[in-house]
Amino acid sequence: MNIDQWWPKLKPSTRAWLIENNGDVLLAEVVAEIASVGGSVSQSGPSGFYLSDAATDWIEAVANGEVPEGGAADHGLGQA
Repeated sequence: MNIDQWWPKLKPSTRAWLIENNGDVLLAEVVAEIASVGGSVSQSGPSGFYLSDAATDWIEAVANGEVPEGGAADHGLGQA
């Protein structure tokens, strides 16, 4: 499922956290919520889970008030 499909299903507080912490290691509860709404995750290493570059760019566009183009090609999450 692409980010544009699971993003609206997240709690507003989770979306706000993702915008404010875009590119950072994801909190365990954020990973769990993303998985619960149909997003997929993959661990990038011992430091934890990260959004993919495509998802990070997508969220940056949203944060800047832009309309992002489609969803992240790798379904939203992956190795950074």
